[in-house]
Amino acid sequence: MDTSILDKAIVFAVKAHQGAERKGKGFPYIVHPMEAVAIAATMTNDQELLAAAVLHDTVEDTEITLKDIEREFGKRVAGLVESESDIVFEGKSREESWRLRKEEAIERLSAATNEVKVVALADKLSNARAIYRDYRAIGDKVWDLFCVKDAAAHEWHLRGLVRALAGLKGTLAYAEFSELVEKLFSKAG
Repeated sequence: MDTSILDKAIVFAVKAHQGAERKGKGFPYIVHPMEAVAIAATMTNDQELLAAAVLHDTVEDTEITLKDIEREFGKRVAGLVESESDIVFEGKSREESWRLRKEEAIERLSAATNEVKVVALADKLSNARAIYRDYRAIGDKVWDLFCVKDAAAHEWHLRGLVRALAGLKGTLAYAEFSELVEKLFSKAG
């Protein structure tokens, strides 16, 4: 198996996220993209999809641009990374644009190819695991860790993602994601 593009993407992502911490978690940010690529690998061995999974936050969270990704990894990987990057709403704060960004992401994912959904599910499942771990530790205070603190808003968003990613039903990653969302918002949690 030729893993050269994935190997290069891992090194690139490590350098891009160097020194960054995962939202007050006390561990290096790169742990999240590495978990995302591990999740994606349970659904595909397509090396470009796996490269996109490990690179998915580089444009959104670092100085790296889509042009940089395209130059280093090609149009397909850059397109997959772009599909996983939030749209910026000029003149609105992250909190003010939260619902718009999430609505747009759900709509985009609903219409996306399964390739795009693999990258997205890898990211969303990694995030859901972290949220659920925090929820088990601190309960409903978990929502205070986000710019939008309303649990109902997060429920709307995460259940929307479950529906949008339904094209991946039958994968263990999708089953785990939907189960975690259900646990987060059922009273039995």
